[in-house]
Amino acid sequence: MKNRENTIFGIHPVIEALNSELVIDKLFLQKESNNSKIQEIVTISEKSDVTINYVPVEKLNRLTKGNHQGVVAVTSPISFYSLESLVENIIQKKEKPLFLILDQLSDVRNFGAIIRTAECTGVDAIIIQKKGGAPVTGDTIKTSAGAIFKIPICKVDHIKDAIFYLKASNITTIAGTEKTNETIYDLNLNGPLAIIMGSEGKGVSKSVLNIVDQKAALPLLGDINSLNVSVACGALLYEVLRQRNL
Repeated sequence: MKNRENTIFGIHPVIEALNSELVIDKLFLQKESNNSKIQEIVTISEKSDVTINYVPVEKLNRLTKGNHQGVVAVTSPISFYSLESLVENIIQKKEKPLFLILDQLSDVRNFGAIIRTAECTGVDAIIIQKKGGAPVTGDTIKTSAGAIFKIPICKVDHIKDAIFYLKASNITTIAGTEKTNETIYDLNLNGPLAIIMGSEGKGVSKSVLNIVDQKAALPLLGDINSLNVSVACGALLYEVLRQRNL
């Protein structure tokens, strides 16, 4: 991690951070640590709904050069929203809400670029998973050009649960994937929508593809068989915008 301004390390500083008003984005604890204070951190984290990641000491050494004592917390400059209350509020106000779900996106710059495009195309909220996704770092903020402060972001335990919730709320879910013969231009995008984008390497996970309402590909005419996820996301969102403004 190149940007360390958003990391807190060491047992007592992390405990203080957890007991403060800081938003902890990620909490990394050393696997199989015998330090009794680690259990205190676990207890506080569980009460605060902070996601715990148990990692090898080598991971902690990469996160910070200081004496981490087996504990590193990554703080977030933004607050995260509750999915249920936010979705309910949005669908009460808008006839055709637009949500964006990011399934295990890992690159912070791609994350920032997608946030920027989402804000420009009228996305009402972005939904990410607590574990496995890109954190909100200085690079995320910079790449988003400040858009991260203008669009609500929800963190959920499981992407699939969020999709089921949106479907129950009459939101059509569409996965951007090359694993379909249907292109985004074949679909009607004029209703309430949630667009799902996958990770840089694997795309949308198979378990998610199995539950979405529709799948949509982008035509690729060259020799390269894939697009950067932030570019693909932009193309999909602007097709939504084009159809809605006809």
